[in-house]
Amino acid sequence: MQNFGISEALSVLGINRSNSGTSTGQKWIKTKGEYLSSFSPVDGKLIGKVQATDESSFTKVVAQSHQAFLEWRLVPAPKRGEVVRQIGEALRKYKEPLGKLVSYEMGKSYQEGLGEVQEMIDICDFAVGLSRQLNGLTMHSERPSHRMYEQYHPLGVIGVISAFNFPVAVWSWNAMIAWVCGDTCIWKPSEKTPLCSIACQNIVNKVFKKNGVPDGVSCIINGDYKIGQLMASNENIPLVSATGSVRMGKAVGRTVSERLGRVLLELGGNNAIIVTEHANLDITIRAALFGAVGTAGQRCTTTRRLIIHEGVYDVVKEKLKKGYSQLRIGNPLDQNNHVGPLIDTLAVKAYRNALQKVNSSGGKFIVSGGVLRGKEYESGCYVKPAIAEVENDFEIVQQETFAPILYLIKFKTLEEALALQNGVKQGLSSAIMTTRLQEMEQFLSNAGSDCGIANVNIGTSGAEIGGAFGGEKETGGGRESGSDSWKVYMRRQTNTINYGDSLPLAQGIKFEI
Repeated sequence: MQNFGISEALSVLGINRSNSGTSTGQKWIKTKGEYLSSFSPVDGKLIGKVQATDESSFTKVVAQSHQAFLEWRLVPAPKRGEVVRQIGEALRKYKEPLGKLVSYEMGKSYQEGLGEVQEMIDICDFAVGLSRQLNGLTMHSERPSHRMYEQYHPLGVIGVISAFNFPVAVWSWNAMIAWVCGDTCIWKPSEKTPLCSIACQNIVNKVFKKNGVPDGVSCIINGDYKIGQLMASNENIPLVSATGSVRMGKAVGRTVSERLGRVLLELGGNNAIIVTEHANLDITIRAALFGAVGTAGQRCTTTRRLIIHEGVYDVVKEKLKKGYSQLRIGNPLDQNNHVGPLIDTLAVKAYRNALQKVNSSGGKFIVSGGVLRGKEYESGCYVKPAIAEVENDFEIVQQETFAPILYLIKFKTLEEALALQNGVKQGLSSAIMTTRLQEMEQFLSNAGSDCGIANVNIGTSGAEIGGAFGGEKETGGGRESGSDSWKVYMRRQTNTINYGDSLPLAQGIKFEI
């Protein structure tokens, strides 16, 4: 593994000080949009600028993507899978510089940046196998000399809106699956991490050019919520997959639904780990620590609440305090550090407001928070992970704060713990720590966790790509990545073939002339 510096990583990835943010495929186009400035939360320095997409350019992108779809859908699925396989190989080649850019532009640790690129590689591998398994169904007809079956066809142009916290992986979850399904993609990344999208498009372009893939199979648009609104309202985009806040998801869902389009929503989480009196406390503390402070608390699967049995509450609290005292906060490119910065000063403001609300609600901090000052923290985005003892019904506890604040809540019975865990509007990820089979099964039963992800003896964070990812309630109900999530990107068709010489009607209906 080479030791890329930031400047070298940017050069290798084709990132300049000033970049077009609009691509119709191989071609980056000049627009009339304003420039987005990408400042690193690591040191506050300007990394580069990206010109936003304007409405006229957006229209060109959609037209090009639709034209490409008419060709791409005719390419056999295994051949589409071969192209995605080569993208996976290219990502292996660029893993280090892309992981470094993710870390520097977003602020997560370098190890997490590398891990995010590995997720991209993994989903490529998954999609390659999937390209030979886009299976339908056959069923028996009630009519003689008839055959019935179901098959799946590509849906069309897929719009992908991604969030800053996973600036490359979530796009790949959607794009790689959509491409093997025969769809084309238009990606609108977060305006907070636009350079990562430029890097990904540059990598993909090389593979597509080598394989003669039609221009428009992969397109990029950049901008704020206004360009997202254009995507949501465009009738030529049958599916919009949006990852982000509940507020954003509701706006996108409303607009797409008004035109009877489809949405795949991956929104907020307010995730809890239940710690029973029978838990293995060593793995509990490790899971809670990473779940709460990984990515500086800026994952949708971040552990926000620790619901602890009263019999082990004090022990867990003391172990957590000891673990937090050993955390190293600083430059995420330094692999000795555990916690990097928040994405920007607006996130810091939200963090500080949350701390104030905990205090005003009657919560008690056992590990105090605060904003870090000094030369090493000159970006103003570094904060201390905090732990507070609270009640589940506190208004601030009911909300998702994208920052490293962990809430401790005490319980007596497992039924009470499940009610506490489920007693929030979000329903993404959940976990239970126990060595008792009964408690495991109760947690996973119909009367257990109401989340889309329910784990036993692992934390709430760190989902594998093989399983469908997503949640219930205000998390949006979407599923992406593994399992049979590919069906979202396709349209299902039921076919009936009459190979006989008569025309019997279903349900025994008689119609004679």
